[in-house]
Amino acid sequence: MKNLFNKENFLFPSLEKKAKIQSLVVSILIIIFFIFSSFTFFNMLYAFSDELGSIVCGSMDVAIKDLLRSLPLFFSFFMSLWTLLLLHSVFRNVDERKRNASIFSKSIVIMSFAFVNIMYVIIGLIVGKYSSITEGSPSALYPLDSVLYSIFYLLIGACALIYVLKFKDKLQYVVPNHGIIVRKARVVYSIFLNIFLLVALFGFASGVFSMFIYDFKHGHAFYGVALILIYLLSPLMLLVWEFYFNELKPEKKKEIYLPLSIISLSVSVVFVTLYMVALGTDLDAPSNAGFGMLPVAFAASVNIATLVMVFSPLIFSIVLFIKALVFRKKAE
Repeated sequence: MKNLFNKENFLFPSLEKKAKIQSLVVSILIIIFFIFSSFTFFNMLYAFSDELGSIVCGSMDVAIKDLLRSLPLFFSFFMSLWTLLLLHSVFRNVDERKRNASIFSKSIVIMSFAFVNIMYVIIGLIVGKYSSITEGSPSALYPLDSVLYSIFYLLIGACALIYVLKFKDKLQYVVPNHGIIVRKARVVYSIFLNIFLLVALFGFASGVFSMFIYDFKHGHAFYGVALILIYLLSPLMLLVWEFYFNELKPEKKKEIYLPLSIISLSVSVVFVTLYMVALGTDLDAPSNAGFGMLPVAFAASVNIATLVMVFSPLIFSIVLFIKALVFRKKAE
């Protein structure tokens, strides 16, 4: 257990100095664009919940009108997400040919989303979909901010494309061949990880926004704290497994896999229990304080989004714990 916190396990221990700096820079960029993707994902879901509410109320025409007006929010999320996936390809893809092909294809996708978004806003202004370039809702500069955001990602996609076409040989990137312990279920693993990525994106934005929205001076404070903790647990777990565990050498992974999964499972159980206790002592919190904090998570009577956020870290930890036990048994 003490080997979990050995300083040699941190900051890409197996890499040379140049490669370590490269990995550190890409890691920082991944975290930055994770934050961008998280906030744009939250904004997209927030807009979608309004449109879903109009559909439930029988106002399909209003829902379609709102959807067409808020499409730049959807495009903004997909630009951020694909940039995050592009950086992850750089960070993890050991095969140089596949890595460059992935960068090329993803940069094209990013630029396509950005171009379409810019053109969509321009056409919307021409046909009267937007009354002005700064209507002021849902943000003060909307839809101008979506255009500026798209130009930013257009430049990112162009830079990634230029790198692949011109500089990939001069500026080579070194990726340690660590991989994951179980390779047979690679497709299932990728799907599972991508689903959890969406959970973590929503959890991070929800947790951060809740800190500023929630009024801790009045009732439901215990529930609010428990909810914020459960939201932030998913991105924290993703951070630990992605930047700590996946950077270890195979022999270190074998040693740490089970202890780390036990810690992950234990923390998940504690956080879920804390949330359940808070809910049990304040059953009105979801419909009152919860809806006021995050309408998108409490838009339905069963609070589906919240249940997903509560139990996803626990399911994730259970799966990893089972995998760790199976791997330990095979290694014996």
